[in-house]
Amino acid sequence: MGSTSVVVWCLAYIVGLLMTAVPFGGAIVFTTGVICAITFSRLKLRRTITRVWIIAGVIGLAAGFYLQIRTPQPSAIDVSHFVPKEKQEISVAGTVEELPKLTRSGKLQVWLNVTAVEKQKADGKLYVTLSKVDGEDLYPGQAIAIQGNLYKPKPKMNPGGFDFQKYLAQEGSFAGLKGTSIRLLDTNQKPSWGWWMIQKNIVRSQAKQFGDVEGSLLSAMVIGGRVVDIPFEIKDAFSKIGMSHALAASGFQVTLILGVLLTLTKRFPRAIQFGTGAAGLIIFMGLTGMQPAVFRAVLMGFAVLFGIWFEKRVKLLHALLIAAIILLIVNPLWIWNLGFQFSFLATLGLMVTVPAISKRLDWLPTMIVPAIAVPIAALIWTLPLQLFSFGMVSPYCIPANVAATLLISFISIGGIVNAGMNLISPTIASFTTPFLYYPTHWLIAEVKFFCQLPGNSIAVGTISVMLMLALYGLICALWIFPRYRQQWWLFLLVGLSLIFIPAWYVRSNILQVTALSVGQDSVMVIQDHGRIGLINSGDANAVRSTVLPFLQKEGVNRIDWAVAVSPSDGWSTLLQDLPIRSLYDFSGKKQSAVPLEAIQQLTAQKGTHSPITTRQVIKTGAIEIQSLSIEPTILELEIGQQRWLWLKDSPNVSQRQALGSDLSGNEILWWSGRRLHPKLLAQMQPKIAIAYSKTIHPETLRQLQRNQVQIYQTEATGGLQWSKNQGFRTTLELNEPEDSFL
Repeated sequence: MGSTSVVVWCLAYIVGLLMTAVPFGGAIVFTTGVICAITFSRLKLRRTITRVWIIAGVIGLAAGFYLQIRTPQPSAIDVSHFVPKEKQEISVAGTVEELPKLTRSGKLQVWLNVTAVEKQKADGKLYVTLSKVDGEDLYPGQAIAIQGNLYKPKPKMNPGGFDFQKYLAQEGSFAGLKGTSIRLLDTNQKPSWGWWMIQKNIVRSQAKQFGDVEGSLLSAMVIGGRVVDIPFEIKDAFSKIGMSHALAASGFQVTLILGVLLTLTKRFPRAIQFGTGAAGLIIFMGLTGMQPAVFRAVLMGFAVLFGIWFEKRVKLLHALLIAAIILLIVNPLWIWNLGFQFSFLATLGLMVTVPAISKRLDWLPTMIVPAIAVPIAALIWTLPLQLFSFGMVSPYCIPANVAATLLISFISIGGIVNAGMNLISPTIASFTTPFLYYPTHWLIAEVKFFCQLPGNSIAVGTISVMLMLALYGLICALWIFPRYRQQWWLFLLVGLSLIFIPAWYVRSNILQVTALSVGQDSVMVIQDHGRIGLINSGDANAVRSTVLPFLQKEGVNRIDWAVAVSPSDGWSTLLQDLPIRSLYDFSGKKQSAVPLEAIQQLTAQKGTHSPITTRQVIKTGAIEIQSLSIEPTILELEIGQQRWLWLKDSPNVSQRQALGSDLSGNEILWWSGRRLHPKLLAQMQPKIAIAYSKTIHPETLRQLQRNQVQIYQTEATGGLQWSKNQGFRTTLELNEPEDSFL
């Protein structure tokens, strides 16, 4: 009963942490433990069983309190308290925490441990972005002062969007700084030794030896993508076909390292085997950093070493559970870390599902079976979480991973050897170049090949917490009850039905409008009973960071119609991932709203591009769009028996010209928030006004308020959604489930 009790208590701790996402979650766990204890007591079982469940309830309750205690909070002199009310440059001094990382926008990301703000004592952790030129030579421990704009991070600004504020809070940071210049506080300061020196040496040596692309990929497979700037094109390609794990230091590398070291020392005494293996694990964790996935793998590696030392067989499931508890005691906030969640689920899948799959593949050659069974098992156990978090899946995930298994193994082992040789003698390491360059190049070519196949990634749409738990219930049922494994196809059919049938029903019956918050651009997504429309794309950065993620989480794989009103370079970026059937161009005579490159992409995908003239009407499904004017641009949309008016920024002269148009009867006004001619606004008489800006011109605002118009500002309250049944809701009012809840 002893080991069973420990398992129950460990699970109670994990459940207690997870239940902090639910109101009164700790009380629910405690009550459940008490109810189980009373039930077992009435069944006249042993008193020890009753005590086990009472203790489990207490542990679950305590876990919630422990997480709250460990949740970072800003101190009284935290740098976030120094954020000015108005935008102005200030100086922040501190020490660099880790090596800078390149962001998608081409800036360098630096974590700064603050010591002063404008010569006033301060503390806290600060998220800093700098130009590549200013920050590329920074190193951990360096004392610097950065001049720039201090700001507080934004919360989630769009439905299903990235919560930057929450991300920083989990890292213990509550403010950011857009740096414009940097100054060294101690020009004579010399860097003190740290693992970062070896990391930097490995990355630079392999980049010089193999080139920026192949070198960065090789380095990432050796020391993890967290400390290596992999080109985002490569990173996106691996992610698209479900091979992101190859770019992250994980249990795969630990298994290789431990396997090689134990093989080399198998003829030596146990003490030497243990010491060599332990040294290898410690060095690996030092180089990769204390990431949850690596920490988990290293702990399980030590479990194997202790098994060798004491000549006992390691119970891998117990070792995995103990590793989880150790990690969550060290940092309980890791319970919300996707790397932690995916790592443990994938490892659990390998332990309990690979044997069953391998048994069914015993007709294949022995060498091939693990290459097929491992990716299938990992996909089964991580797919529900992947759908909950991202709503994306690649049909080529398993074939791509099977095809790449041998290459990844060879490159990982060779990369580790090459890294060690580079630390000793770069000249000697250069002899390994042809043996590693071509396999690395072939791996990149293979990933790009799968990315070019039709349907390389499918947007299923994000699923609910309850559906995710139901899917894991089906998976666990097959694991716990082996007699049902013969009917695995039935469980698969039920799981697919739970995913696709409700999603199909909702999308076929929904009429929803979403005005996204994308800065100073106007972007609207219209979901009309399975047909998807898009008005404007935003710039390329807005497409990558906001528009595409939103569409993917909504399960959109194709845009049926789109309207380009404002000139933008975002259409080309959008067309790289989503085809568009019909693209209507409401541009004026001077400049086309759709770049030539995007039109060529559209033509290659057999889509149509149609310039629109004044008073032309577009009718698609339940949506009707009419151009009331090209100069100035005025669009009228009829959506669900409501009339919307989109008004582009224009000078007073153009607004006076628009007075000749019939603008009355439009219930909803959508514009930039800038000044509207009083007569024009009086003619429109809207009931609701939506400004895609932080501020509204004072004169226009007063006129709207006098007319008792309901006002929304997407840049202040986040993206805005309207549906026939629920009306208007801002992102802050949607109260969605936690993105990281498992």
